[in-house]
Amino acid sequence: MVKNIEKGLKVAFLTTYPPRECGIATFSQDLIKALKKACSNCSLEVIAVNDGHYDYKEDVVYEIDQHRRSDYIQLADKINGSDIDVLVIEHEYGIFGGDWGEYVLDLIEGVKIPIVTCLHTVLSSPSEKPKEILAKIGEKSAKVVTMARNTVELLTGIYGIPRDKIEIIHHGVPMRDVEPRERLKQKHGYGGRPVISTFGLISPGKGLEYGIQAISKVVERHRDVLYLILGQTHPNIKKEQGESYREKLIALVKELKLEDNVKFINKYLTKDEIIEYLQLSDIYMTPYLGREQAVSGTLAYAIGYGRVVVSTPYRYAEEMLAEGRGMLADFKDSESLAKCILYVLDNPEKKKEMEEKVIELGKEMTWDKVAERYNELFMEVAREAKEV
Repeated sequence: MVKNIEKGLKVAFLTTYPPRECGIATFSQDLIKALKKACSNCSLEVIAVNDGHYDYKEDVVYEIDQHRRSDYIQLADKINGSDIDVLVIEHEYGIFGGDWGEYVLDLIEGVKIPIVTCLHTVLSSPSEKPKEILAKIGEKSAKVVTMARNTVELLTGIYGIPRDKIEIIHHGVPMRDVEPRERLKQKHGYGGRPVISTFGLISPGKGLEYGIQAISKVVERHRDVLYLILGQTHPNIKKEQGESYREKLIALVKELKLEDNVKFINKYLTKDEIIEYLQLSDIYMTPYLGREQAVSGTLAYAIGYGRVVVSTPYRYAEEMLAEGRGMLADFKDSESLAKCILYVLDNPEKKKEMEEKVIELGKEMTWDKVAERYNELFMEVAREAKEV
């Protein structure tokens, strides 16, 4: 075990937080829970970024309205007048107010304590505004955390962030004892069927229509295949567009006569439910449309539980599925997705080899190991700040 953070060190996280339904909220909650075990002598607090009213049960000591610019300026003053030693910013353009989330710059310009920024999106061809924002964040941060090695060159080359500021730390995965795959299939009524799954908040960028079309081709050889689409519509999409995307997917299933092969589970899944569905899956599929995605919590979970993954080649998938750990299909190409799925289903020995390789990588991604890395990072940043 690494040495604990110095007694009395206080770390605050600026982030979305449950019960807000957001991948970064879940990530932050998991990280803080793991850090409480890894850093028994430190104090961890959450400054929640709100887009509405939430009933926080734990950890949140302060809240800001993401769309109110003055909140960011006032927050900087509040932090400077507090005993917080390190501020951690979980950065995603969409969770902060202003054009491309520019209001966060008002905060970082005013804060006088060291900042660690954890990046959840790194654009490879940014327009001027997001490029300027991330470059400024990199300039003001003591350390910048990325979850994928292939983003380091982007951060140094495009955003001008010095290499010695950049830390690569895996997206964490919670570990649970779970029942064997076939037993879980029986429990859910899927006994003996090849199961493919996709989970997460549903939005048009997930490319699920291509996944469904791929299943229509797989069914020609594997009539009992089952594709589980797990999760509810993203709250922001639902607010703007209602359930039009989900309804389009349901109509496609009917059009292709796949009612027995595609099942929607329309709910916000608990971690235990996610893990159970992953464990019973033979293949995890992410048919995402955009190449830019630097990290995917859902893919990280699938890796952590040793699932064979079929995915489009967005940045995080390319890195995580390298060296025979999964299969990459072309973007917006159901035929390509189907070929990958069929290869896995028709070659059980190759499937087993891929699972074994994935399990080895997954061992490095458990939250306890990830928390230790953050523990070391916070200690380093705090020590350097005290030496200045």
